[in-house]
Amino acid sequence: MRDEPRSGCAINAAVEAFGDRWSLIVLRDVIFGGRRHFRELLSRSEEGIASNILSSRLKALVAGGLLTRENAERGRRATYSLTEAGIQTVPVMAALGSWGMRHRPTTPELTVRARLLEDGGPPLWQDLMDDLREAHLGTPRPHPDRPRAAELLRAAYERAQAEAH
Repeated sequence: MRDEPRSGCAINAAVEAFGDRWSLIVLRDVIFGGRRHFRELLSRSEEGIASNILSSRLKALVAGGLLTRENAERGRRATYSLTEAGIQTVPVMAALGSWGMRHRPTTPELTVRARLLEDGGPPLWQDLMDDLREAHLGTPRPHPDRPRAAELLRAAYERAQAEAH
């Protein structure tokens, strides 16, 4: 990632922060897959990311302020956490998923979360961001009586996976 953006355009600034498609995929896997360790991100990637690419993207996302990396003691796994900026990519992910469902070939089991996010709209996005704040930043959810959005999305994904197989 560059220190100085190529221009003052807000879209350019966002594109430079995300870096490339692999960075978005890594963020997706942290947000929706709950993957917070290098090996989880590597071995459970649907797209088959290479270890050197994953390593460079994690470093770039940390440098760009979208993730933090908790330094682990020797022999322990480092944990990656979303920052507030990373959490606020949820609406971007929802918009990308909606666009992808309409304009690119997809599969039902891998599109189920995008459909739920589209149908649930901003209220569901906010609930998911609240779930992520609790999990990654330790901030209690403002509405603990509501069902967890992250659990709703996970369960729908698992049902779709089971139906596909």
